[in-house]
Amino acid sequence: MIDTTADCHFPKQERIVSRKQIEMLFGGGDSHSLAAFPLRAVYMIKERAQGEPPVQILVSVPKRRFRHAVDRNRVKRQVREAYRHHKQALWQSVPDDRQLLLAFLWLSDSHLPTADVEQRVVRLVKCIAEKL
Repeated sequence: MIDTTADCHFPKQERIVSRKQIEMLFGGGDSHSLAAFPLRAVYMIKERAQGEPPVQILVSVPKRRFRHAVDRNRVKRQVREAYRHHKQALWQSVPDDRQLLLAFLWLSDSHLPTADVEQRVVRLVKCIAEKL
């Protein structure tokens, strides 16, 4: 299920690290949400500044879901890998002058196999790409 033709890099520029962008994504009225349990995707479209990538993402696994950091890191790694292999669909659907901010939120208290996590991420990515 891995797309080998896609650009399989995930540089830091593609991550949401700005508190301003995070507040805009979760606090603004322009954001939308989709769920594919145990993942929820919150996304919004904004104007793209010079030199920014078309899509930036954030992966959040709350401490109340997994008390140990090693468990949270495992889930985040699974989500990032699935996104990295299937991000091309989003990149192609975002207009040239726009940018997509996307956050993946983990909702479950248990781990899932990597194949199941990848399936949920792919479902969310396809739904978001269709809505753009």
